[in-house]
Amino acid sequence: MQINLTGHHVEITQSLREYVQTKFSKLERHFEQINNVHVVLNVQKLQQIAEAKLHLKGGEVFAVSQNADMYVAIDALIDKLDRQVIKHKEKLIKH
Repeated sequence: MQINLTGHHVEITQSLREYVQTKFSKLERHFEQINNVHVVLNVQKLQQIAEAKLHLKGGEVFAVSQNADMYVAIDALIDKLDRQVIKHKEKLIKH
């Protein structure tokens, strides 16, 4: 899985990069066929916004999360993506 990490109005530190990589590695436990991930971290005034687009086998998944803390926003983003990936996997199994 290749992770592309981009920051808008925020500097991507090494600790932030490692945090994102460890969180996204948990998604691979549910669905191994994740090809590419594009993560955008953005700051707008007091809101920290994390958004991600996953390119999966058979489709794409997109989610956005915002919070006052970037790490909490990333955690919420992973939870949203996790639910969507599991739903996508179940659809593939049913077909």
